[in-house]
This record gives sequence, structure tokens and C-alpha cells, in this order.
Amino acid sequence: MAAAAFCTISHGYGVKKLDKLLSRHNINRQCPPFRLSYLGLGEPLCFAAFGPFTTTAFYLLQSGTRELSISGTIVSSSILVGYTTSLILFCSHFHQIEDDKAVGKYSPLVRLGTEGGAKVVKVAVGALYSLLFILGLGQTLPFSSVVLCALTLPVGKSAVSFVEKNHKDKTKIFMAKYYCVRLHTVFGAALAAGLVAARMFARKQLPHAIIL
Repeated sequence: MAAAAFCTISHGYGVKKLDKLLSRHNINRQCPPFRLSYLGLGEPLCFAAFGPFTTTAFYLLQSGTRELSISGTIVSSSILVGYTTSLILFCSHFHQIEDDKAVGKYSPLVRLGTEGGAKVVKVAVGALYSLLFILGLGQTLPFSSVVLCALTLPVGKSAVSFVEKNHKDKTKIFMAKYYCVRLHTVFGAALAAGLVAARMFARKQLPHAIIL
């Protein structure tokens, strides 16, 4: 929603249109009559809202462009940001399965149970780093971002280990989402630092003008 608020500052048609789309998206996710998160669709909607939509909105805001011109690097970065954000939401359901059932909210954890959810977290973290290397090989992410993000692998492993060890403990598993918040923060910072480093390196490699 912060992205939507910032986007209204810009006069570009593309940004305003994206602002309306993001606002409508969040309303449909939580509010009647749709309440799509109650159908177990919170994670994919969260991915879209806080990944491609928000990342693109901030990109357009910072660039000041009036047109929706987006590179593969922006799309790749937004996918990774949305992915880790959705993982936070997924893990936030571990300790509230009974409460979700009581109000008729069919979150993924209600459907899978804690053991199944722990397996999903393990696969999801592995898929995150696999996706990182695939995007790097496809050259849609700079090498510096791939290397720096790869260094956060121990943080991802710690989140997986915590969930696997404590998914049956309703008191301890509450902290699972904070492990994912830490992963999201560290991974995102590494991604951003890599993008900045790649841009600075590219500028240094530009040939100097020859004055005749």
C-alpha cells in the first residue's frame, strides 16, 4: 500500500494505472465480497502485490518515466522479492492453524498441516536459490547479485532447520515468520547491493571520450 501511496505523486499514466491495480488487488485479497485469502490464495496474491506490482511501481517512481518500460533485470528482481515476501506469509500461518479453521480461513497450512508445511518451506528455500542461479545463468541478473545473494544461503538453511525442528511446537513455531523476515531482509539487501555494484562497475568500464 505504501507503493500505491507513493505512486500517486507521479503524473505518469503507467504509474497511475499500476497504482489503481495494486489498490484493487489488495482490497480483493482481504475484504468482502471476495476475501480471496480465505480461499488459500493469500500467498500467490502476496507474491503479485509485493513482487512485480510493488517493485515495478517503485522502479517507475524512481526513474521518473512516463512509460511502462521494464527490463528483464527488474522483472527478475521483483520475482525474487515477491517470493521471499510470500514465504513470510506462508510461515505466519504455522501457529494459527486452529484460529484459521475457526473462522473458515483455508490457508495452505490448514490444508497441509504443519508437517506438510515444513516440507514446503524446505522445497521453497531450495527453489529460491535454484531460481537465483537460473536467472544468473540467463544473464537477467548481474553476477554480483548472484554471488552476494548466494552468500545468504546459511540464513535460508537456518529458517528451514528451525521449521523442521519446531513445526509441532505451537509456542516456538511462532518465530518461523521472523526467520523468514530475516531471510527476506538479508537476501533483498544482497540483491540490491549486487545491482548497485554492477551498475558502478559498468560505468567504470565505459570508454572515455576522445577529443580531437
